[in-house]
Amino acid sequence: MLFLFLFLGISFLQAQKINSIQYEGLLYMSPMLAGEVTGIQEGDEIDPATIDKAILALYNQGYFKDIYATFDEGILTFHFTEKPRVASIEIKGYGTEQEKETLYTQMGIKKGDTFDEQKLEKAKNVLKTILEYQGYYGTVIETNIVPVSSDGAYAITLNVNRGDNIIIKKAIYDGRKKLKVSEVESLSANKGRDFMGWMWGLNDGKLHLNDLEYDSLRIQDVYMRHGFLDANVSSPFLNANFSTYTADLYYKIIEGTQYTVSGIEINIDDEVVPISKLLKVIKVKKNEIFNIENLRTDIQILKREIADKGYAFAVIKPDLDKNETSGKVKVIYHIQVGQKVYINDVLISGNTRTSDRIVRREILLAPGDQYSLSKVNRSENALRRLGFFDNVKIEERRVSADSMDLLVSVQEGRTGQLQFGLGYGSYGGLMINGSVSERNLFGTGQSGSIYANISTGTGQSYNGIRNSGQQFSGNISLSNPRIFDSRYSSSANLYANYYVNYQYVEQSGGFGITAGRLLTNTLRVSLGYDINITKTFNFSSPLYERYYASNKQIVGTSSTGFARGIWNKDYHIPIASSITPSISFDNTDDYYFPKNGIIASAYAQFNGIGGNVKNAKLYAKFAAYYHLKKLIGIDLIARYKAQGGYIFRYNTNDFLAINNTFYMGGVTTIRGYQSGSISPRDNYGLWVGGDGLFTNSVELSYGLLEAAKMRISAYFDYGFLTYKGYTPGIAEFKDYGVPGSGIERLEWKAATGLALEWVSPMGPIVLVFPIHVFNKKPGDYTSNFEFTMGTRF
Repeated sequence: MLFLFLFLGISFLQAQKINSIQYEGLLYMSPMLAGEVTGIQEGDEIDPATIDKAILALYNQGYFKDIYATFDEGILTFHFTEKPRVASIEIKGYGTEQEKETLYTQMGIKKGDTFDEQKLEKAKNVLKTILEYQGYYGTVIETNIVPVSSDGAYAITLNVNRGDNIIIKKAIYDGRKKLKVSEVESLSANKGRDFMGWMWGLNDGKLHLNDLEYDSLRIQDVYMRHGFLDANVSSPFLNANFSTYTADLYYKIIEGTQYTVSGIEINIDDEVVPISKLLKVIKVKKNEIFNIENLRTDIQILKREIADKGYAFAVIKPDLDKNETSGKVKVIYHIQVGQKVYINDVLISGNTRTSDRIVRREILLAPGDQYSLSKVNRSENALRRLGFFDNVKIEERRVSADSMDLLVSVQEGRTGQLQFGLGYGSYGGLMINGSVSERNLFGTGQSGSIYANISTGTGQSYNGIRNSGQQFSGNISLSNPRIFDSRYSSSANLYANYYVNYQYVEQSGGFGITAGRLLTNTLRVSLGYDINITKTFNFSSPLYERYYASNKQIVGTSSTGFARGIWNKDYHIPIASSITPSISFDNTDDYYFPKNGIIASAYAQFNGIGGNVKNAKLYAKFAAYYHLKKLIGIDLIARYKAQGGYIFRYNTNDFLAINNTFYMGGVTTIRGYQSGSISPRDNYGLWVGGDGLFTNSVELSYGLLEAAKMRISAYFDYGFLTYKGYTPGIAEFKDYGVPGSGIERLEWKAATGLALEWVSPMGPIVLVFPIHVFNKKPGDYTSNFEFTMGTRF
């Protein structure tokens, strides 16, 4: 409301001058700014028209509910009643915190704004419209406005009573003849509800209004992927019934001619890559049905082939020469090569902790180098594989016709982990473990870790062994993947273990050192040396004792004999001294959640380089990842993982420590069986491990929350152990009922289940929920839930 300035004796007042200007009730606007708005200054003559304009100008700022002015003894005073402020605004009944932040921005009202009924109504309408775009209709939004202070600040709560989804009962494609309905709908967001559509993987038929206008183009794109280049799809017509919240969806389709590729032609203004080579790498093939997706892929393939020769700004323009009568189409690619481009500079930003040199050494291009698109992509993947950064992006900035800058932008991630665990088990008793690890020590790219584990044991006694289950173990390791930023690496670790088992007590310890070299940015070779001392004593079986007393030698002559790994305490302590050559390959595109690429490694451990333990252990593992989104439009990652190994003894009397054999069970082998519980046993129940191991897993991982880096995967695990049975030479020792000696045996297991994967603030966490295990036998140990932290998925 405006109060106009009232004057008595106008002719007298017009001769008065303003000696001072005051502002009363002004809180959110400064007097200086108010003076600039009014344009009135001290010394001006009083003028009713000027003051009227000043009041109107102040009111139009939108901050005030009421303004009036008084003039007394040369003092002009403006009196303000300000509009109330928004102290807070909250949405209840809908959305995650992240969704709410986006909604607050879209609604146009936020904390600190002046309160306005019209703005509030607009915010409600925006929120309702957003919900309708998400498929919720009939939403009711109630406002609760509460004063929170004497100066007129309001706390606003929007209580959302979310409406119902409109369900598309059926979708009608009038004119569809040559494609199946499932094919037509393959890219559409809106489609008819499937039978039992509530089940995961089936279409629930919910209307997605924000996608509806694009579905016509998606259907047309499906037709073009099947060669129907003249296909025409009408805009969708939705017949909705708001009383039942159901709808029918209707399209009119003209399919046209299906085209086959009659020929392919490449026109290039400078043949920097032979045309014959380009014709081999493209996806579009002669005599095949034309697929527009292959054409799009070819544009990227051709650009990469040309760009890898240094021509970063090459332009590829496709053309189609159609013959509707014959149903043939000739595909023509016009390529303008441009000038060869060189790197002007590499600019790095975002690395607040990691030094520039750590980032720069992973980039395969330096100032002065010839541009290569493949090297840019491989550099980006190499930075992601480090696991140091949450986000990595390399952008190109054109400097001139023949030069560009590479803008490397990274966002630091968590590279350190502090872990602590506390638990109690029926066998291990009170269990405490903790570790400190850092993959990027002081931003140098080096890694280190310290781990300790203590189990008090149950205090039970088995044949003279007190406190079974007791364990003390520790490990310290340091690694430098790039010594002095070279392609050479080194690592060292020191470890010790004391373990009380039901059947024996084991002490072990040792250290290892490794040196390696990076052959390419994805391939590394290394050579390691390790020395390990293992002492096993206080065995529980009197039969073992009698055999020790009579033989005074190594017990267990087989690689999986009944007493494998138990050394006669009156003889000498086994010392395993080994060298280990290894090779590893990794071209994946991320450290925690690879979407594409391969990880493979293999090593051969040769014991007998000194010491008195002689055997050879071969081991290899492989993992392949493929992102299916490019094929089916869903954030689904297909994974295949496999591992295998075998232990060779130089002769049948060589000692083989129990902790050096193969076991299955747990998150790295067969999920659903307890860790390390799948093993052959001797006649006294001792788990002795296998000579050979093979496991493999097939997984499908679906992205639940991309922002939170959370996924869910379904898996199938299968694996087997191989082992031999030997008779040590006396009738009292048996070899699992195998007639004769040295006969190879095999034990297989399999399992299915689900796993929840999450890169949490504390590190990567995997929660495993087994559904079913196969080939379970009496005495097998299974689990209903498994958990791991800090492993790579």
